Amino acid sequence: MSAMIERAGGAAVRIPAAKILIDGDWHDSADGRMIAVYDPATEEKIAEIVAASATDVDRAVQAAHRTFESSAWQNMRPLDRGHLLEKLALLIERDADDLARLETLDNGKPFAVSRNVDMKFAIDALRYYGGWSSKMAGEYIQLSPIADDGGTYRAYTERKPVGVVGGITPWNFPLGQAIQKMAPAIAFGCTVVLKPSEEASLTTLRLGELVLEAGFPEGTVNIVTGYGHEAGQALVDHPLVRKIAFTGSTATGQKILAASAQTMKRVTLELGGKSPAIVLADADLNLAIPGAANAIFPNSGQVCTAGSRLLIDASIYHEVVQGVTEIARDLKLGSGFDPSVQLGPLVSSRQLERVSALVAQGIDEGAEPLCGGGRAADTGYFYQPTVLSGGRGGMRIAQEEVFGPVVLAMAIQDPQDIKSLANDTAFGLGASIWTQDINKAHLLAAQLDCGTVWINTHNVLDLAMPFGGTKLSGLGREFGTEVIHAYTEPRAVCMRLETTAFG
Repeated sequence: MSAMIERAGGAAVRIPAAKILIDGDWHDSADGRMIAVYDPATEEKIAEIVAASATDVDRAVQAAHRTFESSAWQNMRPLDRGHLLEKLALLIERDADDLARLETLDNGKPFAVSRNVDMKFAIDALRYYGGWSSKMAGEYIQLSPIADDGGTYRAYTERKPVGVVGGITPWNFPLGQAIQKMAPAIAFGCTVVLKPSEEASLTTLRLGELVLEAGFPEGTVNIVTGYGHEAGQALVDHPLVRKIAFTGSTATGQKILAASAQTMKRVTLELGGKSPAIVLADADLNLAIPGAANAIFPNSGQVCTAGSRLLIDASIYHEVVQGVTEIARDLKLGSGFDPSVQLGPLVSSRQLERVSALVAQGIDEGAEPLCGGGRAADTGYFYQPTVLSGGRGGMRIAQEEVFGPVVLAMAIQDPQDIKSLANDTAFGLGASIWTQDINKAHLLAAQLDCGTVWINTHNVLDLAMPFGGTKLSGLGREFGTEVIHAYTEPRAVCMRLETTAFG
């Protein structure tokens, strides 16, 4: 049974039942354990979700494996897999307001963001990958055999789905991330077991209801909620799971990579970031100042590519820092159901404690807080938008991902130092360059060790553009043509033809 919760403005939010989706039906867990769910804006308990055990995960994986091996799934036309994703897109369009309210309740982000960003991405992703389902192609290869044995050789490749995919998703964009893992897997003929973050699972469970309504074959999409060290670990360790697609912290990604080696699982790891926003002396500050603020503060800084390091040419340092600080001070925090609110809370008390501790240590190490620097309310996990000046590369807050509305500003004294300053972290996910000189932009972009470089913009993601990181920011790429390689593997077929066939 589902429940209803009322929020500001009379918004009614339906809470999905505390079940897990296995083989086309909803089930209780094997041992009955549950996890409490809290509204991050009020700290009120709003629901429970299942704490799935290894037994539950095994049931889900077995179901996914049976379906993957079935002739019905193996022989389904690629166009029909794409049609399933389109039907799901239509259902999300139909229920977008309800899903956005549920996302705001569970995650805390403003409703306008849930509705206009998260839902739009989810719908676009389903349609994008649905279109890819019928576009897989191999290649013909002309061979040069070592020995002339009188035969004629021909060879070709075909791309085959990897098998059962374990999708482990984070809490910052819950529905979008679930679809980001599920949609390409289904498009290319895999089956899926999703394990959403225990911090924000509700929209993924609602997604499961829509998957069933759309008519997906039983076992193609399975959803198990629970803790990462239990359900997530069981998924990573399961021998029938052939690939793990994970978005989350670098520490967890490293554990997944090590564990996956035991069964040689394929992995896509989209991990942490410490992205620099680099403002050069000739930048258009009317564009660069709000751009730098928009690189860090949306979603309360809980974005992997957030521009959390602001590297500014010394000649314009004070003007840029002052401008970003003024924007930060004017941002309104509060419940995501208040239409005037621009920033919601952090997702949990644990995240609030982490952000608070990193900022406090940064200040102890010499950073100057120009605004913010502390908790914003006694109730709810709100943290003030924070600008820290006087950053240095050796500070912990300059090296570690904060994942909150916190930016550390650093002055560039010599343009020759930009490359070393920008690359001076263990991460390499994104970076932005703000300049009116196109030559500088492209020459500097070539020197940045990261997966995506934006020029005079930041955090622009598109499903047609490959996304991922270098160094500790991960392995592999999502989106674009690269996604084919993430969920399929090439198979080479070689044949010998007798030259005497035609006399």
